[in-house]
Amino acid sequence: MFVRFRRRRLSPVLRDMLQESHLHTQDFIYPLFIRGGEKIKKEVSSMPGVFQMSIDTAIEECRELKSLGLRSIILFGIPDIKDSVGSDAMCEHGIIATAVRELKRAHPDIYIVTDLCFCEYTEHGHCGVLDPVLQTVDNDTTLENLKVQAIVHAKAGADMIAPSGMMDGMVMAIREALDGAGFSHIPIMSYSSKFASAYYGPFRDVAESAPSFGDRRSYQMNPANRREALAESIEDEREGADILMVKPALAYLDIVREIRDATTLPLALYNVSGEYSMLKAAAKAGVIDYERVMMETLLSFKRAGADIIISYHAKEAARILSRNL
Repeated sequence: MFVRFRRRRLSPVLRDMLQESHLHTQDFIYPLFIRGGEKIKKEVSSMPGVFQMSIDTAIEECRELKSLGLRSIILFGIPDIKDSVGSDAMCEHGIIATAVRELKRAHPDIYIVTDLCFCEYTEHGHCGVLDPVLQTVDNDTTLENLKVQAIVHAKAGADMIAPSGMMDGMVMAIREALDGAGFSHIPIMSYSSKFASAYYGPFRDVAESAPSFGDRRSYQMNPANRREALAESIEDEREGADILMVKPALAYLDIVREIRDATTLPLALYNVSGEYSMLKAAAKAGVIDYERVMMETLLSFKRAGADIIISYHAKEAARILSRNL
């Protein structure tokens, strides 16, 4: 005898009608890693299918993204010269500011998010100016530099700013700086609950941003702390964030759900490098049906409450979604 649950699952048409969570190409933001030079497309061994690109190559990449229905990118820079404060990140001729201008000139319809941090630009690999005594990031000095960085990105044409350094007060400081410089229309997508995670390893290969000493646990969150994660995101909402973010994704879906239940703000989720590389390694070993596992994983992010997914899988997912139309 069939009961109501089985009756609703018998027909594929009815199953599709009753599906609660869905993936769409417009859910995704695709990360791009930009460096100087020309005709550069260097694959990163720990992240198959992910590349460091020069600006001209990134322009071509955006054509492919648009052909797949992907409309948004987030940019990370790899400067030629790093220093103690990350000067390239605050320079209107730096790698990201230049990339934003060139990409907007070639693709005015691409929505450009810029990651706002200093780890890729400092010689020590930490996310701001170091306090020489404490040997950790000086919070307030770094806030001043984040203001400069945000205005440089906005002037270059960035559509949205995404601060990722986990400095206290960063959203309020950036909001005030943008508003004061005439960029009150630029939204802030805050990495509001970003954990000091072991899942970031491959990212540090592609972004060349591994810290030269220590780790980032004095400013990124303890993976064990649920209540603190919720408090961080609620504080960023209070400071004026337009969109909140949880990073990483897979091991933190409980956090996503709790934040989703606590706020009406849009919520983004960063499907990070280690998560991506694990699926790629499992596919290479032949132990999973890669496409099905990938799509099931991405769908779990939507089910948990994410509105936006930043993912290196975005192009693959877009191709699959187009086949299923």
